Parts: sequence; structure tokens; C-alpha cells
Amino acid sequence: MLRRLALLLTLLLAPLAAMAVEPDEILSDAKLEARARALSAELRCMVCQNESIDESHADLARDLRLLVRERLQAGDSDEQIRAFLVQRYGDFILLKPPFKLTTWLLWGAPFLVLIAGAGVIIFAARRGRASTASTDGLSESERAKLDSLLGKDGLS
Repeated sequence: MLRRLALLLTLLLAPLAAMAVEPDEILSDAKLEARARALSAELRCMVCQNESIDESHADLARDLRLLVRERLQAGDSDEQIRAFLVQRYGDFILLKPPFKLTTWLLWGAPFLVLIAGAGVIIFAARRGRASTASTDGLSESERAKLDSLLGKDGLS
């Protein structure tokens, strides 16, 4: 019973451990802290790149979290803070960058990979059919020689 309770507490507290915000970063104003956490969840850690600054333990992520909180305390809106960070670091700092000419590759890369993969599969399938079709026009002696070279020893 005690093990089950410990497991349940671990599972319930695990999401809190995933956040990298340290106690000295937390703002005393609950509304500002909630805005800071929401903004931090939208911003990419430039070191980790697949984590938000809210989740990252990198020093740069901590600096960015502190910067967000400073700007919130200075009275900046969420949009002003985002614009400031985009101006400083580019659209890549946003976990969901806007679709525009400069970010088309970020949005289009998955589709380009799918198209390239489909092309490779189609090319390989056609090449496989062509190689089996080329052996169909062989005489019996040529087929026997080919089988012996391939180690089939007449198992065609």
C-alpha cells in the first residue's frame, strides 16, 4: 500500500519536476507569474532547441526567463516581449514560428522529406521490377550460369 502511494505521489509531482523555473525566479504577483510561465512555454531554448525555456535547465534559458519577467514587471505586453525577443533572436525563438517567406523551410521541411522519401521508394520499386524483367529474356544456359554465379545453383 505504501509503495502504491509513493508511486502515485511520484506520478503526480513529476510534471512539477519537469519545469526548470527556480524558486528565485518566481514573481510575487501571481498574475504576472502566470503570464511569464505562458510566455516561457512559447519560447524555444536556443541551446536545447526542442524545449521551451520553461522546461530547459540551460543558462541561456534561465537568462531568457529572467528577461521575460523583468519586461513583464516593466509593464510590457506579451506581444511586446515576443516582438523584442524575435527582433533579438529571430523567428526561431518561437516554438510556433509564423508562416512567412523567411520561415517557409521550417514549415515545409517535413513535407519535403515525405516527398523525397516517396520518390526514393518509387525509384527503388521501379528499379527492382526492371532488374527482374531483364532476367526474363535469358536463355536456359544463361539463366543457369547466372544462378550459379549468384549461388542459387538452379533454385530459380
